[in-house]
Amino acid sequence: MPHEALRLLARAMGEMAKGRTVEVVATEGSLTTQQAATLLNVSRPYVVKLIEEGRVPSTLLGRHRRLRLRDVLELRVRMQARSRKALRELAEQAQELRLGYE
Repeated sequence: MPHEALRLLARAMGEMAKGRTVEVVATEGSLTTQQAATLLNVSRPYVVKLIEEGRVPSTLLGRHRRLRLRDVLELRVRMQARSRKALRELAEQAQELRLGYE
């Protein structure tokens, strides 16, 4: 077994031992808008809106939009970072207002 595969397997098992969900996907694939929505945990119409706003690139295959998996994964990282930042800011505000969340 290749060394990289063993490292990946060990990391996946470590995350699973912590009770986390593990996904293994090839990064060169393409997704439908529904598949992207599922991966991002948002609605399909929201994904279409993101495409129309230019926030995630897509291509047309006939009448159907396709997104590169790599682009969707990068978007997910950005969305998660924004969520963490907003949560941190809310926690700071709660502490400043002494709302009892210490």
